[in-house]
Amino acid sequence: MAEEKKPVTRRGFGKALAQAGAAAAAAGPVLAQAQAPAGQAPGQPAIGPVVVGNYSMTDQLVFGGIGIRGRGMSDLRQLLGDNRVKFVAIADVRESAREMVKSTVDNYYKNNECVMYRDPAEILERKDINALLIATSDRWHGPMAMWAAQSGKDMYIEKPAAMSIMESYALADNVKRYGVVYQSGAQRKNQYAFEFAVGLARSGKLGRLLEVHADTAIGLGTVDAGGHGWWAAETPEPDPLVFNWDKWLGPCMWRPWNSAYPDRGRGEFWDFHAGLLEWASHTVAMAQWAADMEHTEPVEYEPEGGQFRGDGIIGRYTINCRYTNGVKLVLRNHSWRLLGSCSNLFVGTEGWVETGDSGRIEVSDNLKPLLPTKQGTRYDPTAEHIREFLQCIRSRTAPRADAEKTCHTHVTSHAAWISAQLNRKLTWDPAKRMFLNDEEANRMRSRAYREPWRMEALATSM
Repeated sequence: MAEEKKPVTRRGFGKALAQAGAAAAAAGPVLAQAQAPAGQAPGQPAIGPVVVGNYSMTDQLVFGGIGIRGRGMSDLRQLLGDNRVKFVAIADVRESAREMVKSTVDNYYKNNECVMYRDPAEILERKDINALLIATSDRWHGPMAMWAAQSGKDMYIEKPAAMSIMESYALADNVKRYGVVYQSGAQRKNQYAFEFAVGLARSGKLGRLLEVHADTAIGLGTVDAGGHGWWAAETPEPDPLVFNWDKWLGPCMWRPWNSAYPDRGRGEFWDFHAGLLEWASHTVAMAQWAADMEHTEPVEYEPEGGQFRGDGIIGRYTINCRYTNGVKLVLRNHSWRLLGSCSNLFVGTEGWVETGDSGRIEVSDNLKPLLPTKQGTRYDPTAEHIREFLQCIRSRTAPRADAEKTCHTHVTSHAAWISAQLNRKLTWDPAKRMFLNDEEANRMRSRAYREPWRMEALATSM
């Protein structure tokens, strides 16, 4: 059964966050002493006797989880397989999800010790937990990450990390202020084919870089671009101890309950969906890395070739973006070489390279001698991505998909999506964090938050 505690009030939660943040700033990350590991998992770096601050590198990292189902369960299994990790608790608004995670964890450790919580505020109060796996639905990623940062906890969080431009900035500002380690689920940053393609672009093997292309096929055309319509009839709400509908909705506007929404609503309703960012959180991240533009965003965005209308973007579309150095970022859902989902193409004056989730790599004829003798096959690089995260917790260094890089990827994607919705060219000022001479576009940088989840209660800067 879930641990029975009094409900955490908003005021009490804020006090707990302040206390946790002060303790974290004063003491740094607290690591629990590990039991002697039986052995190192294959392919993992050896755990040596290095000491960071007052803590031995042989200590285990104590993890908790928030909102784990589906993709989050794949992440959880990777964590459980690493003997540097001890997973101890799960918080979820669904009883079925809490019990599924507890069963998985307890079966792995051969005990009955994983604690269940109905409210994420309770798991954030635990001072013995160093880090969190956050795999809630999209609308909760930003607020949960900010709460985790304010609680002094490192985090691995699934994408997309934020639902708006200003939420993206607030997330990065919180992570920086509280000094926690953050890794978003952009796992292709640790996939060999993508690393190879980025390496060609950044090494100068392509000549002067001209264009970086990102496949965004899954984000657009699947959501209602401007409306908030719902198609199922209102039915009586479930017992909040079994499924807390109010907390599941979280910062979104209030909606009547129907059991179809939690499982089918993510990709169909604007309240729950980040638009173009749904796929661009992967591919734009790789394009920005290749262009050496992870610290900023393009300054121009111009859509072309799509039918932009109220119920989404239909057919072929392209959004052309330009960085201050003249490199072009092209977001498109067509004309790829069928190398798999999440494809990227990088083009320079001396050649090009393209790759995707298939693991195959194609290049211009003059670059074929540089191709690996044996190209990879499709695989999920999440294990490598999480291993990097754990290593960065130990070393207190920034991983490849840290909060700042994730922020700039997300702002770029949101700005492109806004230009698509408005169907016109926009000019962006990264320093001012605003569009120039376009009041309507600037109003779209944020989303309204339902009480009591107001952004000013969560963020250090808005």
